[in-house]
This record gives sequence, structure tokens and C-alpha cells, in this order.
Amino acid sequence: MSAELTLGAEEELHLIDLETKRLSARAPQLLSRLPADRYGAELQRTTVETNVPVVTTLSDLRREILLLRKDLVDAASASDLAIAAAGTAPRSEFADFELTATGRYGRMQEQYRLLVDEQLICGLQIHVGVSDRDLAVQIAGRVAPVLPALLALSASSPFWNGQDTGYASIRSIIWQRWPSAGATGPMANAREYDRMVEDLIGSGVIADAKMAYFDVRPSSHAPTLELRTCDACPVVDDAVLIAGLYRAAVRKAEIDIVDGRPETLRAAPLHRAAMWQAARGGLAGELLDLGAHPERLPAAQAVRQLAVSLRPQLEELGDWHDVEGLLEQTLARGNSADRQRAAYAERGELDDVVDLVVKETHGPASGELPTLPTLTGYRFRAGDEAIGPGLHARPAYRGVAEFFRTLDGADIADRCERRDAAARDAGLRFTVDDEVRGFDVDLMPRIVTHHEWKQLARGLTQRARAIESFLQDAYGARRIVADGVLTEAQVVDASGWRVEATLLPRGTVRAAVQGFDLIRTEFGGWRVLEDNVRSPSGAAYGVAVRSLLDTVVPDAPRPAGLLDPHSVFALLRETLLAHAPEGGVGAVLSEGPDAAAWFEHRALAEGAGLLLLTADDLDVRDHRVVESSSGTVVDALYLRLDGELLDLRSHASNDLGVRIMDVAATGDVFLANAPGNGLADDKAMYVAVPDLIEYYLNEKPHLESVPTYRLSDEAERLAVLDRVGELVTKPVDGSGGVGVLIGPSASAAEVAARRVEIAQDPARWVAQEVVSLSSHPTLTPTGLEPRHVDLRAFVYLTGVGPTQSRLADVGLTRVAPEGSMVVNSSRGGGAKDTWIIGPEPAPEGD
Repeated sequence: MSAELTLGAEEELHLIDLETKRLSARAPQLLSRLPADRYGAELQRTTVETNVPVVTTLSDLRREILLLRKDLVDAASASDLAIAAAGTAPRSEFADFELTATGRYGRMQEQYRLLVDEQLICGLQIHVGVSDRDLAVQIAGRVAPVLPALLALSASSPFWNGQDTGYASIRSIIWQRWPSAGATGPMANAREYDRMVEDLIGSGVIADAKMAYFDVRPSSHAPTLELRTCDACPVVDDAVLIAGLYRAAVRKAEIDIVDGRPETLRAAPLHRAAMWQAARGGLAGELLDLGAHPERLPAAQAVRQLAVSLRPQLEELGDWHDVEGLLEQTLARGNSADRQRAAYAERGELDDVVDLVVKETHGPASGELPTLPTLTGYRFRAGDEAIGPGLHARPAYRGVAEFFRTLDGADIADRCERRDAAARDAGLRFTVDDEVRGFDVDLMPRIVTHHEWKQLARGLTQRARAIESFLQDAYGARRIVADGVLTEAQVVDASGWRVEATLLPRGTVRAAVQGFDLIRTEFGGWRVLEDNVRSPSGAAYGVAVRSLLDTVVPDAPRPAGLLDPHSVFALLRETLLAHAPEGGVGAVLSEGPDAAAWFEHRALAEGAGLLLLTADDLDVRDHRVVESSSGTVVDALYLRLDGELLDLRSHASNDLGVRIMDVAATGDVFLANAPGNGLADDKAMYVAVPDLIEYYLNEKPHLESVPTYRLSDEAERLAVLDRVGELVTKPVDGSGGVGVLIGPSASAAEVAARRVEIAQDPARWVAQEVVSLSSHPTLTPTGLEPRHVDLRAFVYLTGVGPTQSRLADVGLTRVAPEGSMVVNSSRGGGAKDTWIIGPEPAPEGD
């Protein structure tokens, strides 16, 4: 008997209180006013289920879903409620769960305890008519490879219990905790399936056949094959698309069975892995292809591959044209998880996410039609910060993206010429290996929202305080060693250890200026990639880039609340002189015009009202550091030396550095970024920073680090040697990207050579997991093109107290060359202006 291939659906919908934006447990009252054959109760009192009648076409399915939603919306609105079709309600919390009062549900709560209490989730079930249960059971095993793509398309549950879970579909992860969830595996007929269900019931693990919560199952109440994998979809057309693809997959499996084609089996652990991968990344990550031994593909490519593989069946069913169009629409706008995260990123408010999901659930079948211009020709990728699915600018970028989109080739060329001239006039350059190079600046600014900057301030000031606490302790009592958090060797044998640093007075701030390299992952989260504590560079470059943009693109629209990076100068002066007598004098100590960052040394000194001195400008008289020509006492020295202070010499003194250190040892001169700070710059010490935060501050880290391996540890070294081609390896004392090997981009010879280097001197190396950097539009002669970016931010400290560290209102966004993820200017990278948004100014008169 052939399958009927009719369509049906069940949608689980959250009830949302319009005032609080929280879940409402008033489903019983609402259901009392709705037809029982179309609306039903669920396990939780915060959910209503709709039952779409049997239809034969995708158009009919769309119409019936819309009608059921409309009637439910009308009934809910009378009670100041809304409905939300999403895997999880963005503001849901454990405390919101209320059990629907039936004996069956009560028994389930008694048996499964927390498993029931966390079921604040909503799914989409699609039914395809297959009344022959033997055929249905055989088809169920064969359609398993298509399920990850369908889950990725539906993913709508990134938020749970008030936070971003890191998953596109946390609902599916929660759902998989049921003992009867997942795949059944291949089965020959209905008798085998029924016997398995009977055995499950007999085991006491499930109570009845309705609890056979398999990914695909013969329905317990209808002559259909039921898909139970997907999140509820706020946009109706996403549900229609999934129904079309699923029905075609059922038809393809039926044809293969009738024709006697052998089943292509995928090992059960691989199927589980593929489902997890879809739940993790949704459409923003990777999926597995359809083979028994699958390869990873970008999600968009994988779902297009699925549609093409099903094209004969889609054409047979009359669905190809609809499915092809719906698929491209979904890929263009992203799934609900992508849109929810974009909404949250604007202000960091879950209420905004709730409003979005409710609006889409109540809205038209195709969702809100975009009114924004399309950035035609732009090479979109999932981790792009400025351009979203559909090639539309994300909200924070709408004005500035439109400005750059409308520039023609001649205007771009003219502005680039003026940019280069302005950079030359400003002396914007740096030195690498005795070669003076220009500093490449991109004209398309990067925007960091107020919400994101608050998050970074919280995390980076915490990290800076912990690092400062560690440096003071490491060169003092070393409590951290006595308490067993670090070993003596990890401290005193580290590459950055300097014995002279033990001479500084107790309580002296050692790392007054700290720089942090941050990356934003493809999923939107920020991570600290490196800590720069010895002599972090870039603040003055960040200010200079803003001045350059103000000169070359003054007409680009500036957002409200844009912070002024020039404020870093006053912050630097305040930090250096915090412990100096009133009217104290501060200075930047540089090696002079040959220094790699001479431009910055000059700019910092001029902007902060500091002296700019070299060794030949200094002397030590009467146990005070003085400017030699005038005798002016210098109370604070900001060390911007490429070498060590003890090696500093002048024409008049071969031991100038030693003499300055003697003065610092009695507290008569403050050394900002003192000798020995390289101990915290050591890439191996980066691994320990979360432990430092816990130990010194008794807090959990607010910002994550990148998973990093210490190769001095034998077990980690052996694991890394097998994976050098998959990891980033770098020297513990490296800087400027020197010595960094990105395994996936390296040749076999380079990987082999790095293995040898690690084996010969393991303590010299660390390894990190590859984290794909976010991308950002960069202005090129032919228009905007994506490039990978990172961000260097700066924290200034006057102590280790909660109020003694401040994140400067300046950031240096570094831009990798085309096709690279290495952003360092010494490796061909450039920079762009970072527009940091503060609180919007209050309206005049307030």
C-alpha cells in the first residue's frame, strides 16, 4: 500500500503575559473558550497546542496554521496574553513551570522529577500520511539523515533560564533527556516497533505509547508518520518549508523501499552527533552531509544539498517551486535563533527578544518583509558583525552601511587617497625589523554597542585586577604557590620572570596599563585571546584612526552616544600620577625614533601632558629620577621599552637602568608597567587566568578564554602533537604574531616542523583551539568585502580594588588581510576605527 502523503501539524505555543513578558500559566482558562478538537493542553500550563486538520498541499497547511494562530491570538488578547512559537520563551525560568492538573501528568512528574519541571519548551510536529504502519516504520529509519538540517532550519531556542545557552536549539538538547527520545534505528515492520514500545512500557521507564518520544515515529493517534525533531517556528513559512522537505524525504524513502534499494545506514553515534551539531550551531554553524560517512559542510550548503537531493520528489508532489523559494527566504533572514540573538545584541534586553518572537508569531506567514536595502554582492558569512542574513545591515549599522554602500568607485578612490595622505601627514606608522611601514586604515568603522561595552568593561576590569593581584603576590609572598594553585616552577621558571621585580615596594601597582586582545566568535560571544601586560600598544593608534576618519569621512552618520577615544589621554595621566605628590611630573620613557611604536610614544606624551624622554634625557640625582637638562624630578615613568629596564644605558651612564630601579625600589619613582610584568604576558600563564580570578577575587570569570594547552604538561603535549594541524600553536613569549602557526591553514611541512619544535622544547610553546574570528565589512576599491577582525582594549589601574580599574573609551580594531585570520600589522594586517557607544544622552531639558 502506498503512502497517502497528506499533511498535518501540531504547534506548541507559549503563552506570554504582555505586561511582564514572562510565561503565563493560564492555558486552562484559555482552552475553556476554544474548540477542543483544534486546541489542547500540554504538560505545562503555560502552553497551548494547536492541531492542524489533514490537508494535501503546502498552501493549505499555511492557511490552516494561520487560522488556528489567529483564533488563539484573538482569545489570548482578551486576557492580555500573547502567543510565542519558539522552542523556549526567551524569559522563561525554572520557577515558571506549573503542571497541568491531570493524573497522567501528575504521574509523570512523580516519576521523572526535574526532567518534567524543565519542560518549558515548545516543538513543532509535522505529520505525513502513511497509514500502512509497516511502511511507516521502515521509512522512519531511512529519513534520519535529513533530520539535522530540519532541526537547524527550525532552531528557535538560544535563550533559556534567562541566558544565552550557546545553542541555537537548547529545546532539542532538553528534549533528548527523555529516556525514549532520539532515533529508533532501522526496524523491519510495525510488529518489531510495537514490541519495542511494549518492552519500554514493561520496563517501567515509560508509562504508555504516547511517551515514545522518538525523532520520527508512527503517530500514536493518527495514521501518519510524525516528525518530532523541530523547535516551534515563529514564522509560519519556516514550518511550511520543513513540512515540504519532510514530506519529500518520506516519499523518497518510500520509493527506495518499493524499489528494493538497500538502506544507507549511519551509525547511531554519528546520527546523535549530527543532531547535536545542528542544535549547537543551527544555520550559523556546520552540518553533516547525507552520507553514511559524512563530511562537514556550512549549514546553508548542507540544506541546499538536501533540497536538491529531494528535488525529484518535490517536483512529483508539486512542491519544488514553493520549497526552493521558501528555503532561500529562510537562509536570507536566518533562523529564529539568529534573529533573536541579533535583537538581544542591540540593548542586552530579553524583553526585546520576547517582542520579536511575539511579533513574528502574530504576523504574516512570511514574516516581516524587509524594508532595508540589500548589500548586493557582499560575501555574507554567519559571523559577520555588520551585515546579517539577506545581506541587510544589522540595526546598529543601518546608517553607516547605507552611507558606504552608496559610494561609487571614484568617491572610494578619492577618499582612500585622502586617507593615505592624512596618515602620512600624521606620521601614522610603525617599525618592523628596522623597516618603517605605513599603518593601513580601513574607512568602514566597527560599532560596539553600549550593552556589549558594558559586558566587556565588567569582564576586562575583573581580569586586570586579578592579573595585578597575581603580579604583586608573585613578586612578594607568593601565597598562590603556598596554597597550591600554581607551582613554584610555574612562577619563577616562567619566561617572563625577572628577579629585580622583587625589589619594588609591597603594594606597588605593577601593571598600570593592560591591553587585551578580544575576538568575537561566529555565535556573537566575546572571548579574551591574549593578555598584554608588559607594554601593550595601540591606544594612541586608536585615537589617530578616529581623527583620520573625522577628516576623510566626516559625512558618515555618527550614532548617538558615540564615545570620544581622546579621553584615554586624561585617563593615562590620572593613572600615572595617582600616587604622586600634587603637581607631580610623569613621563613616557622610550627608546626614541627607532622604537617600533615611536608614533604612539609621542602621541601619548603629547595627549596626556607627559614628558617624552629617552635614556639620554634621564639621570639619577640625590636618589631621584630627573630630566637631565632641567633637573625636573620625574615622579612616574611609563616604560615603553622594547628591552629590559636593567639594560638601559645612556651616553652618560652605563648603568642608568639599574640606578632607576634602585630609586623605584624605595618608592621614589613609580614605574608604570614595571619590570617583570612579562610573567603575566607569558602565553602559558594565560591558561591560569581563570584560576587567578577565582583565587584573588573569589569570583567566576565574566569573560571566557580560548581553550589553551600548556605543552610543558606531558599529557597535554601528547594530545597536541597529534593535533598540530588542527590547532593554533604559538611561542609563550611571542608578540606581533611572530611564530604563530594556524594548523588548518598550514602546509604539511610546516605542521611537521612545528611538531619537531614542540618536541625539542615543549615549555616554549602553547596551543589553542581554532576559534573562527568574526568578520566585518572593509572598504576596497570595488566596494565592501568581509575581513576577519579582533579588538584590543585597554584597562588602566591604580590598585586592585573594585573601583580602581577602568576600561578606556578606546579600542583598536585590527583587520586581517584577505583570506587570513592573522590580524597583526606586522603580518600584513590593518586597523579600523572602533565606534564605542555609551548611554544615549538625555533629551535637552531633562
